[in-house]
Amino acid sequence: LTAVPRNYDPVLHPFEVPREYTRAMNATKLERVFAKPFLSSLDGHRDGVNCMAKHPKSLSTVLSGACDGEVKIWNLTKRQCIRTIQAHEGFVRGMCARFCGTSFFTVGDDKTVKQWKMESPEYGEEEEPIHTILGKTVYTGIDHHWKEAVFATCGQQVDIWDEQRTSPMCSLTWGFDSISSVKFNPIETYLLGSCASDRNIVLYDMRKSTPLKKVILTMRTNTICWNPMEAFIFTAANEDYNLYTFDMRHLESPVMVHMDHVSAVLDVDYSPTGKEFVSASFDKSVRIFPVDKGHSREVYHTKRMQHVITVKWTSDSKYILCGSDEMNIRLWKANASEKLGVLAPREKAAMNYNQKLKEKFQYHPKIRRIARHRHLPKSIFSQIKEQRIMREARRRKELNLRKHSKPGSVPIVSERKKHIVAVVK
Repeated sequence: LTAVPRNYDPVLHPFEVPREYTRAMNATKLERVFAKPFLSSLDGHRDGVNCMAKHPKSLSTVLSGACDGEVKIWNLTKRQCIRTIQAHEGFVRGMCARFCGTSFFTVGDDKTVKQWKMESPEYGEEEEPIHTILGKTVYTGIDHHWKEAVFATCGQQVDIWDEQRTSPMCSLTWGFDSISSVKFNPIETYLLGSCASDRNIVLYDMRKSTPLKKVILTMRTNTICWNPMEAFIFTAANEDYNLYTFDMRHLESPVMVHMDHVSAVLDVDYSPTGKEFVSASFDKSVRIFPVDKGHSREVYHTKRMQHVITVKWTSDSKYILCGSDEMNIRLWKANASEKLGVLAPREKAAMNYNQKLKEKFQYHPKIRRIARHRHLPKSIFSQIKEQRIMREARRRKELNLRKHSKPGSVPIVSERKKHIVAVVK
């Protein structure tokens, strides 16, 4: 290419902004044209996919557990299953990989915790677990410590196990209901959080082997996920269609309430950058939220996808995996219009330029409308409309109540504080 001499004196460019506005508009339109996020579906399970786990050292390996007790290990580059294990009787309730990537753990409805090798068995060898621990109750979830040979399971209580022993090192409990999920903090590795079906989110400290504090919400939390970049931040997926991002130092009110789903949120997972997270819902859709925004920037759905039970954001921050009721694991792009493959330097420069233009003009009404527009399934679209009407009616009722009451008798409660019942320390 021949170099074009340019004079960058702003006096000589009187029409710079209108020209850039047109370019930003075209860039925004093209982004919507090229938004094709669905990449492929990994099929092979004979029952709904109940849980998934990422390999800590290999980007192309992912593990999934189904409702018939089957565990599959997938190779994402070839998009095929490389190994199948009949791990449990009944559901596989939870799974996690060891931090070194040599083995993984599964828990199931048959009251057992099993540790498996990550490599396939040699020719002629039996497919046997390395260790099996028989418990007294059903375990509903499991998570491994990020640095030590320690893992935690949850069921009627949170048990912390040493890998070498068959009985738990300590059992933590606060309340009497079944605990649905437990997660270790990836930064402050001795902290863990759990959520129970009596609407609690409880935080524990492994060093003191006691619960720290708990927050009670108006409805049950299904699972939580810690932010991998900010040690104190975690996000909870709730039954009341919302997600709540909390700072564990101030549990009195969430940092952010994320609303967009129209049914119970079943799973949540952070991107490795800590700036966004992805949520899976009973309303058959997957949404991507920026951490500091109340509404999602992206919604993924297909006609065949049923209730999405589990979701994972891959460790290179490029892809999203979701497992749903109808036995499929789907692979999506995290950035819907991103071009995969090798980019030429000119392409890269043009994309960066367009990105900056979109950021510069993002609040102009026409560009904002095009960037935000998403096609939704009819069921979700009509439910969003219905909920908007209900929210408006509630707000109107409250205003009327305040208007016709003694001043100060009907307090103004912010959206963030509405859903918190109590914080117990």
